[in-house]
Amino acid sequence: MILTYKIKHGANFTAELAKARKVAEFAIEHHTLSSKDVKHIELKSVISNQILRKYSRNKNIKRVHNVNLIVPNQGIKVDKTKREIRIPCLNFSFSYRFPNNFTKINQIEISKEYIFVSVTVPEEPQMEIDKWIGVDLNTTGHVAVVANPYTGKVKKLGKKAAHVHNKYKNIRRWLQKRGKYRVVKRLKDRESRIIRDMNHKISHEIVETAKAAGCGIRMEKLKGIRKRARRPFRYSLHSWSFYQLQQMIEYKARLLGVPVEYIDPRNSSKECSRCGAAGNRKGKEFKCPECGHVDHADANAAFVIASRRSA
Repeated sequence: MILTYKIKHGANFTAELAKARKVAEFAIEHHTLSSKDVKHIELKSVISNQILRKYSRNKNIKRVHNVNLIVPNQGIKVDKTKREIRIPCLNFSFSYRFPNNFTKINQIEISKEYIFVSVTVPEEPQMEIDKWIGVDLNTTGHVAVVANPYTGKVKKLGKKAAHVHNKYKNIRRWLQKRGKYRVVKRLKDRESRIIRDMNHKISHEIVETAKAAGCGIRMEKLKGIRKRARRPFRYSLHSWSFYQLQQMIEYKARLLGVPVEYIDPRNSSKECSRCGAAGNRKGKEFKCPECGHVDHADANAAFVIASRRSA
């Protein structure tokens, strides 16, 4: 599996980045793959070659804004003992804190502020299981509710999400009325970072829970969920990145050998997890008129998801 780690470098690559942009502009105009054609720009050929490949082959790109320095595997030296990576062509080295279990570094991209290190890491063999936990994703209340039918345990994760959305939504509205659009953009970026951090923590908790219980993970297929959502929940649903969360759960599960399946979400919120009959949901309360089962609506849905076969 390929993972990318983001590291703040604190170095000054202004001159090199300016040259990289000139190489990219030359590539778009001339569609050349030879670093000899851009030798006059005086960017190291090992980096020029990567930029030329990226921008010469894509004829849909008409102009460039920010171009990163791209360093391939052969231009990178790694000392795992010292946890240090060196890029000889830039006379630059930096320390890393991410896990040392990678088999190789594929490439490194350097922007004005950050280094993006792409590494290949081994995956554990997938567990052979016959038990599943269910994960119900929500637009209100907790972002994810996890249920294990074999123990009856329920975990509710991401309670702060609604507060984050409401806080930033209200601030953005206030700023938009006053025409402060640059500040709005910065706030959106800040909210995205907070959301991503929450998703990382939630996905980690879900995968670790499944691994410890010897279970696979079942979730709802999200395709078309925006069309099915009721109007009052549309803002929340579009804002919270459920797809991002599922992607994080998937790759973390693959690293630990935990299987992931997706089920048809139809009527999962209305079905009784005890008897399968259609129940009554009011807010976060679920009642089944057939067997009398009463439960938190999201927990009931998570149990239903765990018991369904993959779509």
